[in-house]
Amino acid sequence: MAISVIMPRQGQSVESCIIVSWKKHAGDAVKAGDILCEVETDKATFEVESPAEGTLLAIFHEQGADVPVLTPIAAIGKPGENTDSLRGPGAASVATAPAAAATPPSSAPAPSADGKLKASPRAKALAAATGVPLAGLRGTGPGGRIIERDVAAVSAVGLPPSLTRPTSPSMATGEVREVKVTGIRKIISERMLASLQTTAQLTMHTTADARVLQSMRKKFKESPEPMGLRDVTINDMVLYAVSRVLPLYPDLNALFAGDTLRIHAAVHLGFAVDTPKGLMVPVIKNAHALSLREIAREAARLVAGCRDGGITPGEMTGGTFTVTNLGTFGVHGFTPVLNVPQVGILGVGAIVPGPVMGADDAVSFIPQIGLSLTINHQVVDGAPGARFLQALAADIARFDLLLAK
Repeated sequence: MAISVIMPRQGQSVESCIIVSWKKHAGDAVKAGDILCEVETDKATFEVESPAEGTLLAIFHEQGADVPVLTPIAAIGKPGENTDSLRGPGAASVATAPAAAATPPSSAPAPSADGKLKASPRAKALAAATGVPLAGLRGTGPGGRIIERDVAAVSAVGLPPSLTRPTSPSMATGEVREVKVTGIRKIISERMLASLQTTAQLTMHTTADARVLQSMRKKFKESPEPMGLRDVTINDMVLYAVSRVLPLYPDLNALFAGDTLRIHAAVHLGFAVDTPKGLMVPVIKNAHALSLREIAREAARLVAGCRDGGITPGEMTGGTFTVTNLGTFGVHGFTPVLNVPQVGILGVGAIVPGPVMGADDAVSFIPQIGLSLTINHQVVDGAPGARFLQALAADIARFDLLLAK
């Protein structure tokens, strides 16, 4: 009897996953544990394995589809079995196993029923970006559909003689290129908009004396390697400072949902990571109890996981406060958007010379780091937020003493 392949749940907060690519095609023989497809959430990329041995009879959702968790995405069984009863709501057979032996693929792309070229949104976007014409490409996706890897292969090795590439990949004057917002970028856009629409966000800006940070960073880089401090960054030091100051302002280390504010004693510190797939926010669990070296090592491990796809759902959930740093891009200050349901997020800017007035009223310039705090004004007033910023700036300025506490 044919069985369904279900879109797995990747963490309690994940409601749907996007199918990045199918590794098997309808009609392929599969074994239990074979990788059928790759899926992604706004947090990470995962592989879906075959639950049984048999033939991949049907694929219900194409590459690029955003599929609710626990929904059938394919069917496995014996050749010729009917799969209509296994389809979930909104599903359609994108591809089914052929009743007879498959014929060799045609060198020409397969048109759809209305005569138009069949290509996935990702393939169209890559073709537009690289200047590769879709006409004439042979699709290797379900039903002969042109998918992203078909375009990528051509752009990497050169076009077949039958195809011509535009003489210049740059856009001509007046040309407009449309790129469909899909995948993680679509999820991020929806969540950012929802954050601004459902919370009352207030941002406050200040600076902190960064001379001690820079001095400590220099000492760490020159320290003996067995101490494990050479790779400690300015951002690691800011994360450490936040983890020590935040427990003193518990209303900021909280989650707000409905009419309930859940205040946490432990600091589970999220931090923004820029990846090729988009923004990701892994979480350093119990950061308040970790040393600077431990925070630095955990942050480095999580960053690597985000960028190589090895991050797990558990490492992306449970945050109580978030830090996002744009200082490496030369940004002095900005307005970070809340990572709801969290009620606070700290933006970190670049270290730049800033004026200070001395005891004799003389003005001098010292290195200062930008700090921008956004709070949910529904549950946190401006004064507590300002006090947190003030205390954080003071501890950053005397970071060497903070380490001694």
